[in-house]
Amino acid sequence: MTSAKPTTLVLAAIVGTVLAWSSAFVVIRSALGSFGPGELALIRQSVAVPLLGLFLIGQKWMWPTLREWGLIVAFGVTWFSTYIVALNTAEQTIDAGTASFIVNIGPLLIAVGAFLFLGEALPRNLLAGALIALAGVGLIAWGTATNDHVDVVGILWALVATVTYAIGVLTQKPALRRLPSTQVTFLGAAVAVVPMLWFLPGALTQLPAAPAAAVWGAVWLGAIPTALGFGLWGYALKRMPAGRLGVSTYVVPPLVIVESAIVLGEWPHVIAIVGGAIALFGVWWSRRP
Repeated sequence: MTSAKPTTLVLAAIVGTVLAWSSAFVVIRSALGSFGPGELALIRQSVAVPLLGLFLIGQKWMWPTLREWGLIVAFGVTWFSTYIVALNTAEQTIDAGTASFIVNIGPLLIAVGAFLFLGEALPRNLLAGALIALAGVGLIAWGTATNDHVDVVGILWALVATVTYAIGVLTQKPALRRLPSTQVTFLGAAVAVVPMLWFLPGALTQLPAAPAAAVWGAVWLGAIPTALGFGLWGYALKRMPAGRLGVSTYVVPPLVIVESAIVLGEWPHVIAIVGGAIALFGVWWSRRP
């Protein structure tokens, strides 16, 4: 099912994914005033799972093998659980634009992992790109550390989100070789709810007290970035190499900065913007043919 050249439908899925995911960084930042990181993740996932189930209507169910179940559980726990909670925690102390810059180093990790575990080609520019991206992250850390409303701990949580994002892609891709993308995405999202149940008491306390805007923000996160965004991503990932598809997320940070400025009136520190640009350049350099 993996194609060398993306079709029009795959390209449309990529555009939809990028737009949906860019909105997540901004909405998370605004909703965290009313919800804790784990509680927001649980509410988001509770909205997403039933919506993802709608994509299964009319499709033939294929039972996963034991190996495929392992991949689906790993994909769900790393990307839907750990990634979302880590990103929420990071955005408590760093702005949406800075978080998006760090997370989008993920394609570099995906490229390495796709070479090691999926048999995809490894660019010869990878080492140079990795060093450039690392220098960019160092600048981001420096820039955010000089800003009195941010904390370097947020950088570390964003890096956790980056690593689990990459692991999620690398475990989702082999599960898509036989199984439909809608089924893999739904099962991964459903599995992710289990560890998040730890946050259920807090969510039940915070939800009634939250303002309507925050509640609608949590619903948006479940419906658009998760159900729609991950649904479109799974469709594209089944039809493209993981390393190549990961590059499409380069455009997310610029979109996040614009959206964050419009919606939140928030700009990253100028040094963090420079560091983010350098980091993304490093990722781009690592993927050059």
